Amino acid sequence: MSIPRPVGWELVSDADFAVVADLLGRQPLGHFEIVLRHDDGTPRVIRNAPILGTGRPMPTLYWLVSPHDRRVVSRLESSGAVDVAEAAVDADALIVAHQAYRAERDDLIPAEYEGHRPSAGVGGTRIGVKCLHAHYAYFLAGGNDPVGQWVADQLAEPETTNV
Repeated sequence: MSIPRPVGWELVSDADFAVVADLLGRQPLGHFEIVLRHDDGTPRVIRNAPILGTGRPMPTLYWLVSPHDRRVVSRLESSGAVDVAEAAVDADALIVAHQAYRAERDDLIPAEYEGHRPSAGVGGTRIGVKCLHAHYAYFLAGGNDPVGQWVADQLAEPETTNV
């Protein structure tokens, strides 16, 4: 099954494809575009097509590919920050973020497509917080995501040291 790339998306260059594959540690499984780069030009966040080349739904529209970002967000997650973030943000604002994410993703699916579709919001969840990486990627790409903002705020705070 060949899935057309979303309207308006250009094919990434061979060089960018190779860099993203290296950052992921595997070949990308569907169309994507680079939506944010580090100052040195290295891809930081990609936007995935909502349907992979196999026809399988891809619920995670925005994906962190930066090793640094993945590492620092993983540290947050491993400290129990998923629950902390969910409790810290406005529940209604989080619902709005999930709805906007889903609407954006759904708008990228061709009208004639009749296969399985991804569902839910950020990172494929309907409510709450499942993955700080997905929320942060969405926020970095310009999404109005209170959890992504919370992550950015946590990462901006200076680390404390034991002296």
